[in-house]
Amino acid sequence: MEGPKITDTTLRDAHQSLWATRMRTEDMVPVLEKLDEVGYFSLEMWGGATFDVCIRYLNEDPWDRIRIIKKHVKKTPLQMLLRGQNLVGYANYPDDVVEAFVDKAAEVGIDIFRVFDALNDVRNLEVPMRAVKKTGKHLQACVVYTLSPVHTNEHYLETALRLQDLGADSICIKDMAGMIAPYVAYELVSLLKEKLDVPIQLHTHYIGGMAIGACLKAVEAGVDVFDACSGPLAFGSSQPPVETLVRALQGTPWDTGLDLHLLFEISNYWEELRRKRGFERGVTRISDMKVFDHQVPGGMISNLVSQLEEQKALHRIGEVLEEIPRVRADLGYPPLVTPTSQIVGIQAVFNVLTGERYKMVPQQVKDYVRGFYGKPPGKIDEEVRRLIIGDEQPITCRPADLLERNFDKLKEEIKDLAKSEEDYLTYALFPAVARKFFEYREKVRKGEVQPAPVDEPAVKPASGEPAVKQTAAGGKQQASRTPREDGKMMIEDIKDFIKLINETDINELEVETPGMRLNIRKGITGSSTGNSSRAPIYEEAGRADAPEAAEPAPTQERRDNLVEVVAPMVGTFYRAPAPGAPPFVDVGSKVKKGDTLCIIEAMKLMNEIEAECDGEIVEILVENAQPVEYGQVLFLIASEG
Repeated sequence: MEGPKITDTTLRDAHQSLWATRMRTEDMVPVLEKLDEVGYFSLEMWGGATFDVCIRYLNEDPWDRIRIIKKHVKKTPLQMLLRGQNLVGYANYPDDVVEAFVDKAAEVGIDIFRVFDALNDVRNLEVPMRAVKKTGKHLQACVVYTLSPVHTNEHYLETALRLQDLGADSICIKDMAGMIAPYVAYELVSLLKEKLDVPIQLHTHYIGGMAIGACLKAVEAGVDVFDACSGPLAFGSSQPPVETLVRALQGTPWDTGLDLHLLFEISNYWEELRRKRGFERGVTRISDMKVFDHQVPGGMISNLVSQLEEQKALHRIGEVLEEIPRVRADLGYPPLVTPTSQIVGIQAVFNVLTGERYKMVPQQVKDYVRGFYGKPPGKIDEEVRRLIIGDEQPITCRPADLLERNFDKLKEEIKDLAKSEEDYLTYALFPAVARKFFEYREKVRKGEVQPAPVDEPAVKPASGEPAVKQTAAGGKQQASRTPREDGKMMIEDIKDFIKLINETDINELEVETPGMRLNIRKGITGSSTGNSSRAPIYEEAGRADAPEAAEPAPTQERRDNLVEVVAPMVGTFYRAPAPGAPPFVDVGSKVKKGDTLCIIEAMKLMNEIEAECDGEIVEILVENAQPVEYGQVLFLIASEG
């Protein structure tokens, strides 16, 4: 009997689950040739959140990552995770974008496409599966596993049979939250092996502590392949450790034949990298073991922690984990996998932070309830539906049927910065983020800015100057400086900071000394669109005896009936629904309660901020595409109430 094969997830899902996808391509290169010698079924190394993180945080081109890995990995197939009609994003894309993306990914070097739909709505898989089949690459279709009153083995079998009929070369049981118990894994694998003609693969997470047992029972049931990762990136919310599973199967009829000595050489490299970069080790906490209650998957756990930290609300994670299953039940039991994990997760966060359930509803949650993501597995609570979309009726067609083929139009929008077909696709997926990335890349090419490594200051400080970190798009930065002996900051210090920020691409600088915080923002003068910004806390052109922390004054005289619209979260402020589109409002615009004023991009979602009163916009206090803090004033509205 031939033993099962193993897919190694270290290069994608493992660091997405534990390290918020922050591993860089240069971190991977030194060990790639050893990985190629192991004899893995495949290396999962692309897709999921890697694409977004590369351009948003790492200043890397995700397409280059495939090419670089392909140069070093000659024998082992490269595998990606494709979110069905969502590709590597968080909403459905038009069919022409889906087809072009799959074709280009196959051309650049992807050998196996693991395709799934968060709702197990097979309609959302038809076009991407057809596109993969056209390339001649291996098409693996997923049955998304979860626990709910509507998710049964019969549901999974029916879904798998339909996927096989659509041309799947293999079927993957995708257990993104580690909820499949060992004996349930045995039953489900046995059922699929009996009824299907294609190989079966198991993907699970360690989060609830049952992954090793589930893999071993799946092997007994005849599973053809299972997923695992290198020990230093295993456990916790990640996958089970490959070393343990290989050792457990040695000397049995299911011996994998893999070399443990080579596996430990590889794990030694990852452990050194983990220590060097300060990455965390996978630990199964009590909150993780409660996965059967909160059902939060591995990748979502690490992102939820970082997002709550960003919102300065990590201390409320327990409340959010309790709210998530309530929201999930309200919304018809969607499996918690991207993008529905973000949809349910952010709604739970808003319910907790605002103190009122469904008071603030992101656009993506509204679109889900409208049916734009597909058919929910169960029935959406009627009262919640009315709270979110009123009397509007959900759609019943395939969601992508409502999307206009627009790839050629998008190409035209970005032709000034795009250098390749891959750039056009990157822009089609993430327009705002891609444009920032391309602009940064062009500045680096022209020598206008130095590349900004993730872990080192982009602007090297001289003696006594603050250390400043710079990101691809400028944004808010932090600096620290040794204060005077009395702990106070000199006016000369403030002038130095202003000079520094003016000489960089930084838009905002936050300076901290013991007992004091100073925030300096680049000022924006009024424009024809009415956009304006608060003045910096202190400007070099001001008086030499200016106060150390003067309060900024609004550009218009305050009136008693002024209502401040503040940011309910940390994020990026957008005045328009899309690049090139007119802004939602200008200074002088009349608004009604409930009108959209702007969008704040946060926690991977675009969140519409609405007016809470009738009135007139008298001031816009944030520049387009700039970062905002929780509680920061965005607009002043002269209320008519």
